[in-house]
Amino acid sequence: MGERFTVETMQTGKGSCPARVYSGETLLNPPPVVLHLHGGSFVGSSIAAGERVAKALAAAGAVVISPEYSSACLNPFPAALDVTYSMLSSMRARCPQFAHKKSMLFIAGEEAGGNIAAGVALMARDQFLTDLKGQILLSPMLDPCLATASFRKYCPETSVQSIAEGWQRYLGECGGFTHPYAAPAHCTRLAGLVPSLILTSEECPMRDETAAYADRLRQAGVSVQSHILPGRAGWIPENTVSAETWASQEETITGIFSRFFQQAGAKPAEMTMR
Repeated sequence: MGERFTVETMQTGKGSCPARVYSGETLLNPPPVVLHLHGGSFVGSSIAAGERVAKALAAAGAVVISPEYSSACLNPFPAALDVTYSMLSSMRARCPQFAHKKSMLFIAGEEAGGNIAAGVALMARDQFLTDLKGQILLSPMLDPCLATASFRKYCPETSVQSIAEGWQRYLGECGGFTHPYAAPAHCTRLAGLVPSLILTSEECPMRDETAAYADRLRQAGVSVQSHILPGRAGWIPENTVSAETWASQEETITGIFSRFFQQAGAKPAEMTMR
């Protein structure tokens, strides 16, 4: 696919950080602007780890801002959440620069990035940030208990310890486990959230917590689209899948993303003038 990126600087309220801005050969009208958060189990990885999802979102017709927020995750909750929310809050003013003044704002993330995206969506609801129009979560890490059947079956033994340590670092020693923004799987108040697109795969450790969150959102009256793809999730940084497997998954999720954006009000893609 022809998605490419430039590098911009995003203000965070506590400084700034570099971000990749992805844009594909075709854009929806007006192009959605997506703040995208890469995975890394709260302990590592980098902006490059989210390239697959960022490119798929761009191929779906969006302009994608993917910041290097990893350093914030080295500090306990709510550091990464506050940095991300600050970026999202400032993005409305920059929509004409990135895309169009009428562009809709979305937040997206996979794995640990999906946790923070879900927390930001909750925070946006509670602080009346009406600019946010949807959340896109791919295999989000929502439950620090690490006790679901899918986690026990599909998480490699070599990854269990690093994921547990990531959760411990993120939650800190001050009761972050009990805060709904930190562990959205345990949030008891989900009504009023933005429309949600939630994806996982059959062989994903986070499959069960992802599916349970989608069900609870529906029960709370939130508009939800959820999908469980076959096989392993190629969008998780630690997963190694064949080029053919990822090509198939990428085509599928790009179509899902595009339909979600169009259902929110974006018009079909047009060729972008370069």
